[in-house]
Amino acid sequence: MTAQSDVGRLVRVAMKHPRDAFVSQASIDSQWKSLNYHAPPHFLRACLEFDALVRLLEDNGTRVELLPQHAATGLDSIYVRDASLITDRGAVLCRMGKALRSGEPDAQATALSNLGVALAGRIEPPGTIEGGDLTWLDHRTLAVGLGYRTNAEGIRQLRELMADDIDELVVVPLPHWRGESDVMHLMSLISPVDHDLVCVYSPLLSVPFRNVLLDRGLTLVEVPHGEFDNMGTNVLAIAPRTAIVVKGNRDTRRALEQAGVQVLEYEGAEISVKGAGGPTCLTRPLMRERP
Repeated sequence: MTAQSDVGRLVRVAMKHPRDAFVSQASIDSQWKSLNYHAPPHFLRACLEFDALVRLLEDNGTRVELLPQHAATGLDSIYVRDASLITDRGAVLCRMGKALRSGEPDAQATALSNLGVALAGRIEPPGTIEGGDLTWLDHRTLAVGLGYRTNAEGIRQLRELMADDIDELVVVPLPHWRGESDVMHLMSLISPVDHDLVCVYSPLLSVPFRNVLLDRGLTLVEVPHGEFDNMGTNVLAIAPRTAIVVKGNRDTRRALEQAGVQVLEYEGAEISVKGAGGPTCLTRPLMRERP
């Protein structure tokens, strides 16, 4: 078992239900504009979508741990990946680049401790790191996006914290794209699907990082331009070559299936599309089998 993988069979995962993140329709209506959502989620439909996603995970052998409601968090706390990184030694608490999410790491620290997850460290000011900017290329190689949500000081601290846990930290400069207020994480551009397979949106990948992937012998499943905004690149591997995707990415699904991937879909109009957070964002893997 390991926490340092994005492709091994997903054994245990933390998530946060809309009833504990969104709380109510009134809470949604008061927050969604300031958090830069595309539109206000519908509370009841969001709960139904989330319940279906949980069932999909559980039906495939994953134990789902639900994080509790917390007064210091808001709508975005449904995207649990961003507040922490889980290593084989325990949780490294992030420090959010989005100021309105600043309460999430401490809230998650308490919840993870109650689940038996040790604290391995945290990012301190002025460093920032969000979990969506972190992805495992293998058990000892971690890629980190450098952009508006994760800064150089955060990466420096992470390198020190992870000195004994990894052999290489690959720093990936991220594009400006739609600006500082938009959600642009590294995992907006790449999702590992197996130890030798990744789903990518190459038009926004830096040439050096794309070459790193190719030099490592990875096969790239290319997401078409028309499906990038529907989070075609946001793919959650629940086992090697078994993945969950947001419904509606027909061409991406076909490309994944041609690469030998079993693709499972969920309806994410309320919990994913409106807040720009796909299945990787909605999940904080706690334990996987070693791939």
